[in-house]
Amino acid sequence: MKIRIKFAKTGCMKFIGHLDIMRFFQKAIRRSGLPIAFSEGFSPHMIMSFAAPLGVGVTSSGEYFDMELTEEISSAEITDRLNREMVEGMQVISARKIPEGKAGKAMSLVAAADYVVSFREGMELKGWEKCLDDFFHQNEIVILRKTKRSEKETDIRPWILELRSEKNGIFMKVSQGSVHNLKPELVLEAFAAYLGQELSPTALLIHREEVYAENAEGQFVSLESLGEIIE
Repeated sequence: MKIRIKFAKTGCMKFIGHLDIMRFFQKAIRRSGLPIAFSEGFSPHMIMSFAAPLGVGVTSSGEYFDMELTEEISSAEITDRLNREMVEGMQVISARKIPEGKAGKAMSLVAAADYVVSFREGMELKGWEKCLDDFFHQNEIVILRKTKRSEKETDIRPWILELRSEKNGIFMKVSQGSVHNLKPELVLEAFAAYLGQELSPTALLIHREEVYAENAEGQFVSLESLGEIIE
């Protein structure tokens, strides 16, 4: 039975890297006593798949991983067992069964994500609220994107799906996943250049709210909504 876990990562846990988060959950699953399935072969490992690993320093209330269990357990019990093993800054939000027809790996399903970005006190871009809408409605937003091997100009405008100001900062929905993976930092760097200002490397507080797949109709649906609650 394939289970999709949604969890939050906040507080000091934002400084823990992806590999350590994987190890943390592997240990938590062992301690919880959940009947996790293992791969076959000489070096069996837990069958798990994380969706869109989060960068160090970013908090989130919409992280996901899939795992396989060898027997059916209710969503409430899975959530309760795992939360008993969580530390401060980590919380399991939901556990849902993934039907056979929707059982693609979480990582391969990711198409977009929601973020809220705020500025540290005293590090705001001057006049940003008045200019955000004009920035978003440009025909193109070209940046110099660095890769391991080279630098090239890239138009990131098609990958910014929504952009608006909110009470607690800047909300954005951006393309993410294996095809186009736009980090919110790049959007803010482009915005700073548009304003003719420099953005301090430590100016941003980034929080990921949700991760989405794209359905057959081209609509974005949360990874959580693809699952079913187990009674």
